[in-house]
Amino acid sequence: MAAKIPATVVTGFLGAGKTTLIRNLLQNAQGKRIALIINEFGDLGVDGDILKGCDSDVCAKDDIVELSNGCICCTVADDFIPTMEALLARDPKPDHIVIETSGLALPQPLVRAFNWPGLSTRVTVDAVVTVVDGVAVTEGRFAHNVAAVDAQRAADDGLDHETPLSELFEDQIACADMIVINKTDLMDPKAASDLSDRLKAESRPGVQVVRTAMGELPVDVLLGQGIGAEDDLDARHEVHHHHHHDDHDDHHDDDDDHDHHDHGHDEFESFIVERGEITDPAAFAAQISDVIRAHDILRLKGFGSVTGKPMRLTVQAVGPRVDHYFDQALGDAPRGTRLVVIGEAGLDQDAIRAALQA
Repeated sequence: MAAKIPATVVTGFLGAGKTTLIRNLLQNAQGKRIALIINEFGDLGVDGDILKGCDSDVCAKDDIVELSNGCICCTVADDFIPTMEALLARDPKPDHIVIETSGLALPQPLVRAFNWPGLSTRVTVDAVVTVVDGVAVTEGRFAHNVAAVDAQRAADDGLDHETPLSELFEDQIACADMIVINKTDLMDPKAASDLSDRLKAESRPGVQVVRTAMGELPVDVLLGQGIGAEDDLDARHEVHHHHHHDDHDDHHDDDDDHDHHDHGHDEFESFIVERGEITDPAAFAAQISDVIRAHDILRLKGFGSVTGKPMRLTVQAVGPRVDHYFDQALGDAPRGTRLVVIGEAGLDQDAIRAALQA
């Protein structure tokens, strides 16, 4: 059976920076063909116009679909399922699907839709990414422009709940696999660190919290998390059993209220660790998991050889979850182990290297 196509669900309130995050992803897609579903509605599909400027090799015009009939989680059966089926029928198929939800949408009903018969064998939720306006959340507002969110709410005739933003925010955090604290360039470093600690404490174990400015995250951090969120719905309980809401005006995004500093990928770092052969793959996976927890590593991946085995061992870790398997014969390739470690800037490379080589 063909491998399932991964899909990333990006949620967060209006102005948090979802569209900027996606635009940066498209500009650094590393050859992946990405299809987009944008939950925009109203008179102007501004998000779509912004994203249609991307390279056609990465994201062709036909690979961008705007759902403009209101909040996506209220229209799953009518809009979302047929749109997904149409994308999956394309030739060539996309390598990855990114879904930008309306900020008033609950992520849980959308993730649940991936278990529908027409989708469950063909596509999987790689991860739910919740984008947070760091400044607004620290100040207790949750959204940069609350009045604009209320206007969005009023414009959606199909919206069937009047849930406070604080409760919607809790649902977005409860469903997240990765929480992106955006606009950290506008925050005091201690405030950003405190918010990161708070959101880690409020989210499920293993959820990654990363800080960024201008929505810039390395593709290796954002995609390829392999979570399979649709198989893990019980852990993503809806804090409040309401329905939905809405935020797509991310065109107000960070561009309006940021100076364009040269942040971006400088806030992350990666380095290589080499070591000899592995004697016990399971013990080594446990060792990697311990190192990741101790040093807050986001991603680790690489290849190695196991003493007495002719096959190459692949190692992939997202947060503390470590997968390892034999993928191909080593042949004449040199024996040994080579790992790439990815995390936010400031990793103690010497300590991590020593712990992985132990």
